Amino acid sequence: MNENSKMSRSDTVFTVIHVPHASKVIPEEVREQFVLTDQLLSDELRLMTDAHTDELFEIPETLARTVRYPISRLVVDPERFVDDELEIMVKKGMGVVYTGTAAGTQLRRKLTTDERQRLIDQYYWPHHRKLSSQVSECLDANHYCLIMDAHSFPSRPLPYELDQAPSRPDICIGTDSEHTPNWLSQKTEAVFKSFGWSVEVDRPFAGALVPNDYYRCDAKRVHSIMIEINRGLYMDEQTGEKISAFNQVKDGISKVLVELISFVRQQQTA
Repeated sequence: MNENSKMSRSDTVFTVIHVPHASKVIPEEVREQFVLTDQLLSDELRLMTDAHTDELFEIPETLARTVRYPISRLVVDPERFVDDELEIMVKKGMGVVYTGTAAGTQLRRKLTTDERQRLIDQYYWPHHRKLSSQVSECLDANHYCLIMDAHSFPSRPLPYELDQAPSRPDICIGTDSEHTPNWLSQKTEAVFKSFGWSVEVDRPFAGALVPNDYYRCDAKRVHSIMIEINRGLYMDEQTGEKISAFNQVKDGISKVLVELISFVRQQQTA
């Protein structure tokens, strides 16, 4: 790709799709920290991984840049605050470095302060720098960036979850009080509903990721919305395998994303 074609693409792309929880990779040097047997760790990965979201949210690079977290959230969760005092999930053993399982049992041995910091330095900050870099490039080219935070959630609540209501929608839209304008959440809800999916906002999960460099300091130019897909729509939750409806769901999500990006483009150029 020559420099002119690269610049042309940058001028048209203002959306970053963030896929933080699709990986099941546990680096070999980290495995010894976990107290679970291989089978129990495999079971925990099945429960806690947003399986196949990297495929579900895959759209042409001419429309969006995608940033994928390459390792499992069980190692270090890029969606948590590094400061435990700011992170509500610490009380569940699921701060930036998890200590507990979905069932509330022990996940890993007690780490030293240095071990915990090394994990954050090795995995958390490099990912956030990459994400921030993509946002920065969008801002440099377009003075605007839309982040779509891509997730899935189990059809039945896991023990660690704050929302234990058994009834769950097909789609959960998560918002941030400063970085998600009302028009964006309303449009996202309306588009998903137009495809026949049930939708709830900030339930069973809430929030929308913004990289640290822009969080609470560039809310006019950096917008974010979380999109969570009910796993029961596209996978067998007992095996983690895709079901026959997977391609239909993927096609629907792709159409929603394209429509949203087009709508946001119109909003920004109006």
